[in-house]
Amino acid sequence: MKLNLGLIFGGRSGEHEVSLQSAQSIADAVDRTKFNLLLIAIDKKGNWFLADENNYLSHASDPKNICLHVKPDQQIAIVPIDNTNRIISLFSGEDLGKLDVLFPIIHGTFGEDGSLQGFCSIINLPCVGADVLGSSVGMDKLIAKQLLMQAGIPVARYLLVEKEDNLDQIVQETKARFIYPVFVKPVCSGSSVGVYKIHNKKELEDSIRKALRFDRRVLIEEAVDGREIECSILGNDDLIASVPGEIIPRHSFYSYEAKYLDAEGAILEMPAKISDDTVVKVQTIAKKAFKTLACSGMARVDMFLRSSGEIVLNEINTLPGFTRISMYPKLLQLSGISYPELIERLVDLAVEKHKLQDIHLQNILSETSY
Repeated sequence: MKLNLGLIFGGRSGEHEVSLQSAQSIADAVDRTKFNLLLIAIDKKGNWFLADENNYLSHASDPKNICLHVKPDQQIAIVPIDNTNRIISLFSGEDLGKLDVLFPIIHGTFGEDGSLQGFCSIINLPCVGADVLGSSVGMDKLIAKQLLMQAGIPVARYLLVEKEDNLDQIVQETKARFIYPVFVKPVCSGSSVGVYKIHNKKELEDSIRKALRFDRRVLIEEAVDGREIECSILGNDDLIASVPGEIIPRHSFYSYEAKYLDAEGAILEMPAKISDDTVVKVQTIAKKAFKTLACSGMARVDMFLRSSGEIVLNEINTLPGFTRISMYPKLLQLSGISYPELIERLVDLAVEKHKLQDIHLQNILSETSY
């Protein structure tokens, strides 16, 4: 029997347009002999819609202008009823059908940070990818760094800035700790949103102010001199690590524009031209980082490879870009897993994880029942 797979995308996120691109690629690739696909679109105001698969995007081939095409009478809610999750029309009140699994592809805020995963946990709905803990930890660059360091995984040196901190003091501390250039990053943002490469004191002050518009906490981080290496991870307990790839930016760094708006923004070297020993080292660190941050399902692990051979972990993306040309699916494709097969495996992993969580819950309930 075919599963009713809800692909949820868009959202109140700075990566809204990226999400639309990922959703379009997934929708085109889903095996319709195995899944009934339901397109659940969230607009920038947070309204949910059951979109028309034949007409859900405008300017679909233009990354700069792509946008949702939805109508008020398509607005819905997902409601748990009699141990199933139903899609209810807010226009007519009609029950539009059952939802078996949710595939979130909302990058960034309210999709990648544990919010949506928590909603799925509350209504007992299997959800592709990391759960609440893995999602929230992966999104928070500060907490992720602290956990990775505790696990013995090297990360870039950093300085935390909070909204109430004295800016002059921060500038002086930066001068004492680092050599320019440095990076300024909001603690909780993805796809390089609000990230700035800084070359002097004046740029630092301006960029901290800008970055604090996105988050109340900001990191000043050393600019690691090394090649940008990425590795895709697939699995819950038994992990598959892809062959590594390399990002060669044509901008000053791999910015949001270079990733998604400029087709010539970077060269993607797949697989990366590194030694076999380095491949094993990258894959081992990627798996360890995935486990350390309590990830599940999927993640793209981003690293720097210094000329000395040292690997410095940059960050983990628990909902990486998922277009057909994105690094995450492409690296797994090079490792022998096709794009449609990857989607199916991720759904299977979500169902497997949900069943195990349900067993744990039932055991807890049986132990506490009197």
